[in-house]
Amino acid sequence: VGSRRTEPFKGPRLRPRPAFGPAPGRPAVRSDRLEAGGSRFLGGPRRPGKLLLRCRLVCSLWRDLIDLVTLWKRKCLREGFITEDWDQPVADWKVFYFLRSLRRNLLHNPCAEEGFEFWSLDVNGGDEWKVEDLSKDQRKEFPNDQVKKYFVTSYYTCLKSQVVDLKAEGYWEELMDTTRPDIEVKDWFAARPDCGSKYQLCVQLLSSAHAPLGTFQPDPAMIQQKSDAKWREVSHTFSNYPPGVRYIWFQHGGVDTHYWAGWYGPRVTNSSITIGPPLP
Repeated sequence: VGSRRTEPFKGPRLRPRPAFGPAPGRPAVRSDRLEAGGSRFLGGPRRPGKLLLRCRLVCSLWRDLIDLVTLWKRKCLREGFITEDWDQPVADWKVFYFLRSLRRNLLHNPCAEEGFEFWSLDVNGGDEWKVEDLSKDQRKEFPNDQVKKYFVTSYYTCLKSQVVDLKAEGYWEELMDTTRPDIEVKDWFAARPDCGSKYQLCVQLLSSAHAPLGTFQPDPAMIQQKSDAKWREVSHTFSNYPPGVRYIWFQHGGVDTHYWAGWYGPRVTNSSITIGPPLP
């Protein structure tokens, strides 16, 4: 019987992959496809920062495409974040795009459409907090025709609050610490025409340990009896705050100054916390 000569198995021959660029046999990612992919390609509005960094590490082509200033400026224009005649300076168009993509009201249930869902009733005095409907006349006077309800306080102090978790809302730590975008806070309140009231507001920027890094707490607004009962807006913008902001605590409420049974204290609605540059 003859013997068969055997060779040691060396495995399949593999073509070496170049140090840069896409793998052989795979098409390169075109800039128009990156453009069309939008924020979904880069991770969507929830975690764009982490996926953006991962995309930059794929290859030098992806890195160069993602870093193109013209790409991000064009995306901002296509999505209506800027206008054709935009002439304001922008330090980083990539960051600008993500801030505009993420921009929305970070407070949940600001207009009482879901009762007291998402709110903590910190102080619930008198006949306690209540939700009421805007009357037809009030809807005509209110600047936002989408608002149909409000929260109303009683004859002992009523305070409610909400905590915004910035990371859970898509604002990653490096963005908040390095860019430190403007944080705008707004609230609307009104008194009854037949009863005086006191309205108060406190907003704090908190660290990961819930230590305050910035506070906005204006003097309480005292509204006398027989007032015009018009809705008033209070607003504040946090700028140049220290790094480390991870949460935003929002608390408002008040009390009627005549201690009448029922709900004669200040009314509040349409509260908001927004981050980044406003839409044009």
